[in-house]
Amino acid sequence: MQISREWCGFTGGESDTLRKAVGKKKVKLMEELKPKFIKGAVEIGGATEEIAEEFWRQLLEFANYCFNKSHAACYALIAYWTAYLKAHYPDAFMAALMTSDMRDTDRLAIEMSECKSMGIKVLGPDINQSYADFAIVGGENTIRFGLSAIKGVGKSLIEEIVIPERDKNGPFKSICDFAKRVDSTKFNKKSWESTIKTGAFDRFGDRSDLLFNLEQIQAYGTRCQKDSANGQTDLFGMMGEVGLVPEPKIEPAPAKASEKEQLLWERDLMGLYLSAHPLDKYDTYFEEQTHPYSLITQENDNKRITIGGIITNIKVILTKATKKKMAFVTIENKSATAEILVFNKLFEELGEKLAVDSIVKIQGVISAKDQDGNPTSDIKILAKEIIVLSDEVLDSYESTGEKLPELEDAPKRRKFTPKQQKPEEEEEAPVALPQNSRPDNPRSHKLYILIEDTEDTEKLTKIKEACDDCPGLSPVILVLKDGDEKKPVIMPFKVEASDKLITKIKEIVGEKAVVLK
Repeated sequence: MQISREWCGFTGGESDTLRKAVGKKKVKLMEELKPKFIKGAVEIGGATEEIAEEFWRQLLEFANYCFNKSHAACYALIAYWTAYLKAHYPDAFMAALMTSDMRDTDRLAIEMSECKSMGIKVLGPDINQSYADFAIVGGENTIRFGLSAIKGVGKSLIEEIVIPERDKNGPFKSICDFAKRVDSTKFNKKSWESTIKTGAFDRFGDRSDLLFNLEQIQAYGTRCQKDSANGQTDLFGMMGEVGLVPEPKIEPAPAKASEKEQLLWERDLMGLYLSAHPLDKYDTYFEEQTHPYSLITQENDNKRITIGGIITNIKVILTKATKKKMAFVTIENKSATAEILVFNKLFEELGEKLAVDSIVKIQGVISAKDQDGNPTSDIKILAKEIIVLSDEVLDSYESTGEKLPELEDAPKRRKFTPKQQKPEEEEEAPVALPQNSRPDNPRSHKLYILIEDTEDTEKLTKIKEACDDCPGLSPVILVLKDGDEKKPVIMPFKVEASDKLITKIKEIVGEKAVVLK
């Protein structure tokens, strides 16, 4: 910029335009600036036209590879700063890093694993210790999960309402104390459910019990705040405990959520398992009966491998020729993920056994090449056998002290010319599922049931009994018909929207009264 101003007479704006052209490699813009640059160098800088042309040619070559020294210095300085902070203030550094990646669950999972390797504990959210962001617990080499990282809990809600109340009047003494002190119009039912399910109120009681009594807890808080706003607190203050709104008794829930279900709550609301992992109890089994994910590399293309983990996503598609279902299945262990390609024959054999949150062992072949035979970073496992592992099998497993042998080469894949017939599994290209087909991920779909007669208690009871037999992750919404209007009502339970359940409900309410979408 200085050369163009002093040697060629460019203005500040023109020199900045030249800088952008060089930095962004904008050839057309540089061609537009060349005549003025040459002319200025001759008339103002006193150079010959040949020297000016030679300088311009060198400038074009520089533009092909240049990286601004100031940028390089900045990156180097930031790298030094971050390395220093991680080395000398590891807990604070990791807390800040996790806060910056709060909405990126993939990054959070990696950073949680890094904390573990560094000896830093990451504790779940706590209503009396957590802040909106991830924060350190002083002197304990520990990080508390940020409350605003929970789905359904906004950052402004925590920073402007919950934390100021806690700082002003001290820690919350009970869940009823929290309900009484925090604005019930701001901290709504969704916020309550999200914080309870992720363990933010664990210090005050069991999650199932708190959810079971939630309506009474909310009603108590609303009543206390309403009386306070109306001045009744002062009126009854002289009466001691007599005039106070009685706290509700926390009754035990008739059915407790299992450990697995609570972990699923954490994954749904925080994007990862925090208090534990569904595979924690089965480390020995997977160490001895499966290969590590680190072997899924380009170097191991076309080798047999056995891996295990928990299914986190299933994407069902149709083959192009026969319109048969096949699937892309994502599984994960405690530190990595892998994508499994399940062809139609195997997919049909498994049926509904292949479901999200199932724990599986998969035998297959590593595929690290694309359709043209070129190496690709999009590595998949072509499944040959999938075993859904029951809790009984995993719980009863006894260590053998031995691990699986090294990977072996699979039979070489046959090559086909366009005239040859490929095996059905390999030839068919996928197309999208029709709109009326069953969706693939139960967490992202809802089961709608149209109720024509809201007074028909017998039919409603049958629907409830059918749903109770199929607990799962899909929300149930009853659409109540009232004349020409339809009112949706979300049920307080979720189901596994299997074909069996849908068929049963259709028998109760009719074929056209049930929709899964």
